[in-house]
Amino acid sequence: MANIGSGITLRGRTVDYYAKRIMSFERLKRWAWAIVRAILLIGISYIILYPIIVQFTQAIMSREDMFDATVRFIPKNVSLHNFVVVINTMKYWEALLNSSYITLVTTVLQLISCTLAGYGFARFKFWGREILFALVIFTIIVPPQTITTSLYLHFRYFDIFGIINFFTGKRGLNLIDTVWPFFLPAATCMGIRNGLYIFIMRQFFRGMPKELEEAALVDGCGVFKTFYLIMLRPAVPALTTVLLFSVVWQYNDIFYVNLFLNVTKFRVMTSALQMLPVDMLALNASNVGLEQGATVNPLDRVRWLATGSILSLIPLIVLYIFAQRYFVESIERTGIVG
Repeated sequence: MANIGSGITLRGRTVDYYAKRIMSFERLKRWAWAIVRAILLIGISYIILYPIIVQFTQAIMSREDMFDATVRFIPKNVSLHNFVVVINTMKYWEALLNSSYITLVTTVLQLISCTLAGYGFARFKFWGREILFALVIFTIIVPPQTITTSLYLHFRYFDIFGIINFFTGKRGLNLIDTVWPFFLPAATCMGIRNGLYIFIMRQFFRGMPKELEEAALVDGCGVFKTFYLIMLRPAVPALTTVLLFSVVWQYNDIFYVNLFLNVTKFRVMTSALQMLPVDMLALNASNVGLEQGATVNPLDRVRWLATGSILSLIPLIVLYIFAQRYFVESIERTGIVG
């Protein structure tokens, strides 16, 4: 049959000729798409990585390279002096420890509270559920700057239903310059991006079969036992997504840090990076390579901030290296796009 078919001609061409042409066209189309895809990925990667590459090259440059117009990306004199000076100036290890403490505790509290809230919105029917969930979504779109004054006054004179005022006669507790303005909102689903976390958990639990809960209830499990043993274990992808989002956003937060903390008493990574130029200028000029009494050039500030930015990124880069596989899997399984 193959020999008979190959002998058939159309406009003087055999069937084998047209088959080869079609195969060649398909290969050409695959190669063209691969080239276009590679160009897109390289272009997007360049846009994302370019600022980091520039900051890293500036961090390892000597002061002479910064003022050399011929030096662009590759320094002539590689120096780690910038890292030594910046680490000591910004009190890097103290700031990293404080940031890790606030981030980890806040993340755990957000993970617990938002998971419970998302499960409640997804699996229980009660009056006003849709209205409450609409308010949760509303917290995502409200800029935190619009409630700055009320947030500050709330924790400056913290009181619950006037109980403290009733027993002590004081207006409330002063929680400013403490970690409680971070922990209390996280425990009550009012922390950074908690509306988004509740939405993620609600969408995941809504997609789980109702029969799982019914079977658990038949076997004698209560509500909390069903949630812990049956519903929580398959939710690991959604929990991973919330966990990583919470760590990154809380670690990079600067708005609430400046609002609630005195950066000179309790310094975290973002505030240390923000105060780095001021701290560097407070040092003796000889420690940063300047002559006594000389004015500070803007390029020195660029070099300092580039070094501090790289140092602040290192924990997140390490986290991504170890968690990238789980993060990509969680995004894929929870269906988050855009």
